[in-house]
Amino acid sequence: MKDIQTIPFANLLLAFIPVLVVIIIVWKWKIGYKNSVLAVFRMLLQLLLVGYILTFIFNADQSWIVLAVLTVMLLAASWIALRTIKIPRKELYLKCLGAIVIGGGLILILITQGVLNLQPWYMPSYAIPLAGMIFANAMNSISLAGERLQAELDRDLSYDKARVIALQAALIPITNSLFAVGLVSLPGMMTGQILSGVSPFIAARYQIMVMCMMFGSAGISSALFLVLTKNDFVKRFQKSAEMPHS
Repeated sequence: MKDIQTIPFANLLLAFIPVLVVIIIVWKWKIGYKNSVLAVFRMLLQLLLVGYILTFIFNADQSWIVLAVLTVMLLAASWIALRTIKIPRKELYLKCLGAIVIGGGLILILITQGVLNLQPWYMPSYAIPLAGMIFANAMNSISLAGERLQAELDRDLSYDKARVIALQAALIPITNSLFAVGLVSLPGMMTGQILSGVSPFIAARYQIMVMCMMFGSAGISSALFLVLTKNDFVKRFQKSAEMPHS
């Protein structure tokens, strides 16, 4: 197995050229370039920090540290997922957390203990990256489902019809990925393994596992969220509908 090529910091700066182009376009079109700049800055800072943190966690190899990290990931994902929804986060947070814990947490257990049979069960180098993919995917699907649900309710659709449309919208990104994988793109995990010298056949098995867990976490978490928050969205819609128009 060959070593992965180390990217010098000077070369890494070249990757920011297309980022700068997009920010210039956003600025010229008056979309709000500050948000894009902040997002890129946060990405850079967070990834640099996580590199140091993961090195410590992997070297420590303690189950309680892994569980603490997974808890923080779950709490953060549940909070961020509600970012685009008009209903106050505190009203939906526990339900969102429950949806991700059930839809994402159970899948993480299935993958790590059933498919991979990790020894020890909390192996940080596997558990944390896989949890990150699962929880982030559940978070994004819930965010899409919630945003689309409120948009359809604002259009006076019934909750049952709006829920169907919302779930369809939440599944669009992962469904597109299922159609495109291997034809249009080689996903991150598979690409990384191939670059590190792993056989493409072995890398393909891991990617099949990843795509299954991503599809499952997206569908289950967003469906649970839509079911658990039905009353919250219906009450919000009814209140807005009953408000007198100025």
